[in-house]
Parts: sequence; structure tokens; C-alpha cells
Amino acid sequence: MPRHFQESKLVIASHNPGKVREIAALLQPFGCDVVSAGDSGLDEPEETGATFAANAELKARAAAMGSGLPALADDSGLAVTALGGEPGIYSARWAGPDKDFNVAMQTVEDKLAGKDDRSAHFVCALALCWPDGHMETFEGRVDGTLVWPMRGDQGFGYDPIFIADGYDITFAEMDPMEKHRISHRADAFRKLVDGCFRE
Repeated sequence: MPRHFQESKLVIASHNPGKVREIAALLQPFGCDVVSAGDSGLDEPEETGATFAANAELKARAAAMGSGLPALADDSGLAVTALGGEPGIYSARWAGPDKDFNVAMQTVEDKLAGKDDRSAHFVCALALCWPDGHMETFEGRVDGTLVWPMRGDQGFGYDPIFIADGYDITFAEMDPMEKHRISHRADAFRKLVDGCFRE
């Protein structure tokens, strides 16, 4: 039985403003006061895990221990079928030290040259850690296809090249509320809410 979240304040273990905004919006109905790891002066731990879940847990644990508050971390990325699941856990690293996702998307497109299969999926692992070390982890995904050139200016990361199955617009062309409804993060979040936030 997952542990129920009863605290009033939560640290989002991320220094990515787009990600913090998205998670804060998803948490809003639960009346939880949210602060980011960046605003709390917490360092980003090195992501040494071999999976999305391991990296999310590593970040959540570091933020919970550093702040003395429960912490929620997300590790997410794009897995491209024809690239053997790359960039996967290295999705952010493909954007380089300047976190330039135009560079990352161009790298994906270059590596896909001559390949017919453009299927891909986003994965999101959410880890919720309490200061006593207790951890709950949930994983979500959304399947789709990659397009080129990039389209749209909503969203962040690889959103401008990803079209979810059943849609004809990219995540970056989609109304943010619609994306929140169907994304990998929303899928993982539903599981988190059912496990830890619902009475």
C-alpha cells in the first residue's frame, strides 16, 4: 500500500522551469504549497542511474534530505525506436551544457537519416521521497511519431518534433492543458495521485 501524502509543502526536485511549472499545475488541485529545488538553493545531484526510475529516485532523495521536506522528482526523456531507445536517460544531455534542445532535436534528426521507422515514446518516472527515506515511484509513457522540421512554440524539450498517437499536431503545437491530459508525465501523475494523494 503506497504511503499517503499528508504534508502541506513539497519540493519539486528540478532546476528546469518548464518542468516545475508543469508539475506545479498538476499538483494544484491538492492544495499543496510547491517550491522548486532551484529556488530552495539545492544542488542538482549527478544522474548516475541506469534507468529513468533510478535517476528520479536519486534526485528525490537528494532534495528530501537537503530540504527536510518531501520531494518529488521526475526523470523523463525520449526513446526513439530506430535508435535503440536513445537518447533515453541521456535526453537532457543531448542538449549540451547550454540545454539547447534545438541541438538535441537536430541530433535526433541527423541520426534518423535514412531510417524509415520514426516511432518513439516519451517516458516519465516520478519518485516521491520523504525525509525519512521512504520512496514511492511511478512510471508513465506516451507513444507517437517524430516529425521534421520542428513545429510549435508551446512546451519544452523535444515537444516540437513529437506527435502523440491519434493526433496530427506536435506537443509544442498543443494547448498545454490538452498536453497535460495525455502526456507521459500525466500518465505517471495519475498513478502517483491514485497511490499517494487520493483518500
